[in-house]
Amino acid sequence: MQELKLSDWLPTTRKEVKIRGWETLDVILFSGDAFVDHPTFGPAVIGRLLESMGLKVAIIPQPSVSDNLQDFEKLGTPNLFFGVTGGCMDPMVSNYTASKKRRDKDAYTPNGDIGFRPDYATTVYSNILKEKFPNTPVLLGGIEASLRRVTHYDYWSDKLMPTILESSKADMLVYGMGEQPLREVVRLLQKGVPFSSLKTIEQTAVLINKNETIPKNSNWEDVEIVSHEVCLKDKKKFASNFKIIEQESNKLKARRIFQKVGNKTLMINPPYPTMTEKEIDASFDLPYTRLPHPKYNKRGPIPAFEMIKTSINIHRGCFGGCSFCTISAHQGKFIASRSKESILREVDKVANMPDFKGYLSDIGGPSANMYQMKGKVQSICDKCVAPSCISPVICSNLDTSHKPLTELYQAVDKHPKVKKSFIGSGIRHDMLVPEFNKNADAKELDDYTEEVMTKHVSGRLKVAPEHTSDPVLKLMRKPSFTYFHKFKERFDKINIKKNLNLQLIPYFISNHPACEVEDMANLAAETKNMGFQLEQVQGFTPTPMTVATVIYYSGYHPYTLKPTKTPKTKKEKDEQHRFFFWYKKENKNWIRKTLNKLGRKDLLNVLLPENDKWRKNKPKKAKHTFDDAIPFNQRKNKAKFKAKKKRR
Repeated sequence: MQELKLSDWLPTTRKEVKIRGWETLDVILFSGDAFVDHPTFGPAVIGRLLESMGLKVAIIPQPSVSDNLQDFEKLGTPNLFFGVTGGCMDPMVSNYTASKKRRDKDAYTPNGDIGFRPDYATTVYSNILKEKFPNTPVLLGGIEASLRRVTHYDYWSDKLMPTILESSKADMLVYGMGEQPLREVVRLLQKGVPFSSLKTIEQTAVLINKNETIPKNSNWEDVEIVSHEVCLKDKKKFASNFKIIEQESNKLKARRIFQKVGNKTLMINPPYPTMTEKEIDASFDLPYTRLPHPKYNKRGPIPAFEMIKTSINIHRGCFGGCSFCTISAHQGKFIASRSKESILREVDKVANMPDFKGYLSDIGGPSANMYQMKGKVQSICDKCVAPSCISPVICSNLDTSHKPLTELYQAVDKHPKVKKSFIGSGIRHDMLVPEFNKNADAKELDDYTEEVMTKHVSGRLKVAPEHTSDPVLKLMRKPSFTYFHKFKERFDKINIKKNLNLQLIPYFISNHPACEVEDMANLAAETKNMGFQLEQVQGFTPTPMTVATVIYYSGYHPYTLKPTKTPKTKKEKDEQHRFFFWYKKENKNWIRKTLNKLGRKDLLNVLLPENDKWRKNKPKKAKHTFDDAIPFNQRKNKAKFKAKKKRR
C-alpha cells in the first residue's frame, strides 16, 4: 500500500491548507468528534462528498470553546458556508449516562479523553460562528441537528426545547443522511443562487421570518403541527405532533411540515427518495484514507475508530421502527443497500492495509440482517405510512430473503487475506423465526442462522429481545417474547448439531414506558428459567425523536393519545434495574420484600428458592468469550489468551 502523505487528509490547519496550494476555502466544517477519515464518520463523508464536487474543503475537529475561540477564526471565512455537526452521536449521549452522570470516556476523542466536546455542541459552535461571521451562512447536519429539528424534549435539562435552528441561529438544517440535499445545495450555489434563497431543497429545514413569503411548491402537500408555544403549555398536544412527524419522516411521498416558533415559522421540507445502489456506492467509494488524522498519532487511539476500523457497512436504514430507537428517524425506514461489488472493493482495501490481521470486525449496518430487503410491489410502499415494516407483524409486501446476505458473507470470506469475518451488528433474531417471518423460506432462514453461528461469531451471539412482557414489547414495536424462545430452540439445535459451544447473549431494557416492577420481576424469573444470568442490560434513555421519549415526557402515547405510565423517579428506575441482578447477594432481601408485597410468591420461588441449585446447574461459559477481532491490547483476558497459546 502506498505511503500516505499529510495532504491525503482534508486539511485541518492553515499550514495544511497551504500545502494544498489553496488561498481560500469554499466550505469549513466543524465537528464535535476527532477527525477520522472513514466512511462511518459523517464529517468525513460530507467532506469527501464536497471535495468530489470540486470544492476546497477543510475540517476543524473539536474546536476549543474555552479559550479565545481562535479555532473558529484560524481558517478565515469560507466562500460558500460553514458546516456544523455535534458528531456521530448526540453530544448529550456522548457526555452523560442514562442517570445523567458525566461519562469518564468519550469514544470519539483520542485516548477516550473527555472535555473536548461541549454539551449541545452544534448549538454552541453555530452561535460562535454567527457571532464572529454574521454574514456567512451556517448549515447544520448530523444526528444532533437531525433529531432536534422540531420541538423536542431534552432529557438532560428536563425541558421542552424549540427547533435547534432557533437556539443555534443557523441558516439551514439538513436532516438524515446528508449527501443528496448537500449535492443540491452546492449545485445551486455554484449556479449563483444566494444561500438565503435556498428554501425548497428536499430534506432541509429553515426558519422563515414573519414578513417572509412562504415559498410555493406545487409538488408538495403541506401540514401544520401544533406550535412550540402551545407544546410548552399542553403535553398532550405536544404528543399529538409526533405521530405526524414520524409518519412524514418515513413516507416516500411526504408532506411539508410547518410549525410556528415565536414570530417565525419552521418549514421542514419532505425527505429525498431512498438512495439508489449507485448513489450509496458512490458515497462509500470516495477516497477515504480510513484512518484518523496524523495529528492524533501521539495522543492515543480513538476508541470508536478502533471498534470499526476493520468493519464494513453494507447498508443504511432500518425498518424495525423500535419506539426507543433513533435510527429510522435519522436514516429512514427504507433500506439503501450497497452493491456486492462496492462492498468487496472495500473489503479488499481493508485487507491490504498494513496492520490488517485477517479479521473483519463486522459486516453489517444499523441491523445486521436487512441487506437488500425492500417492498416487493413498490406502489404499495409508496402509499405506506406505517413507521415499522415488521411490527406488529411482518408486512406481506416485504421481501425478507436472507439469501443475498448469506451469499455476500461467503463472497467476503473468499478473499485470500480474510481469515474470518464477524457479524458485530445486532441481528434481528425475530426475522429468523419462521413462525414470525411467515412469508420467508424456512430453509433460507436456517441457512443464514447456521452460516452466522458457524463462521461469523466468536463464542457469543448477541441479540436484543429487549423485554419479556408482551404489553411492553408491543409498545416497543417488538414481537412477543415467545419468538425469542423459538429462536433459542433453533440456536440450541444448531449449537448441538455443529458442536459449537456458543453462548446466546440477550440484551434487555429496564424503565421503558409501560414497564412496571412486576414486569421486571417476570423478566428476571423467565430469563433465569431459560438459563441466563443477564449482563447486557441498560436503563431506558430518553433521546429526542422517539415514541418512547414523547411518552416519557408527556405521559401520552402519540398514536392513541391515551395516558401511558413511565418510570421517572430515581427510586422507580433503580428498583426496576435491580431485578436484572437478582443473583447478587445485596439484592436478595430487597427482592424477597418486594415480591412478598406484590403477592408474587410464585416468582420468589423461581428467583430465590430455598435450595437454589442455580450456581451448580447454570450453563458453563463458552470456551471463547473474547472476540478475535478485538486488538490484543484491549482484551480483558490477555493472560488467559497467552496461557492458551502456550498450551497449543
